[in-house]
Amino acid sequence: MIIDSHCHLNILPVERLGDTEQVIKTAADLGVERMMCVAIGPDKWQEVIELADRHPQVYASIGIHPCSDKTVSATDEEILQVARHPKVLAIGEVGLDYFHQSPDQVDLSFQKARFRQHIAIAKQLDKPLVIHTRASTPDVLQILRDEGADQVGGIMHCFVEDLATAERAIELGFYISFSGILTFKNAKELKAVAQALPLDRILVETDAPYLAPAPYRSKINQPGYTRYVVEELARLRDLPFEQVAQVTTENFCRLFKLPY
Repeated sequence: MIIDSHCHLNILPVERLGDTEQVIKTAADLGVERMMCVAIGPDKWQEVIELADRHPQVYASIGIHPCSDKTVSATDEEILQVARHPKVLAIGEVGLDYFHQSPDQVDLSFQKARFRQHIAIAKQLDKPLVIHTRASTPDVLQILRDEGADQVGGIMHCFVEDLATAERAIELGFYISFSGILTFKNAKELKAVAQALPLDRILVETDAPYLAPAPYRSKINQPGYTRYVVEELARLRDLPFEQVAQVTTENFCRLFKLPY
């Protein structure tokens, strides 16, 4: 069994892939039997929870994406009310993103404040975090450390950083999740990170509908394609596919206290 630790089922193009039932069936045919659907803002929270309620294979995570405009916000109680749902496993995706705007040029303090708010709520609920970081990793790690995020841990989603960053995140109780980027031929440094990390701290994901792995690069991604990330990870580690599938599934279940 394989678990897609990060996808966006609620925004998959049904006209291209079929409805959610078809996407889940396609995933199961490829050995991907569970998935976590991640909401990026309050307007999507109920969508992912309804998907999780309708489908036993689907879990949810709710948060406010760091690229959301500063006007997008929610009170602690609003977040808590939704996040207490039993199928909401995590708080996220949250974090910092400086890719399009530098904090030296634009005031991005609202991102940091929102990030700290989500960490506090994750700690209050004892639920892990799903972290998005882009061009902001030193600040992300510092805030995670300062706010005591090691109390809940979580996932470094769609990891593309170096080995030292991965090791610092692991020290804070986080798992490293590899996406289809790991299968790209030019991802040599990332492949080296995947070879070096402890296998018991690795997860796999699609970030569907984005970042489809080889052999479907540039196509619409879907949860079933997590299989190809596992295949590449097994190749890089010189391990049987079944072992990598099992260990990454066990890692997800351990993090979220789920039966395996």
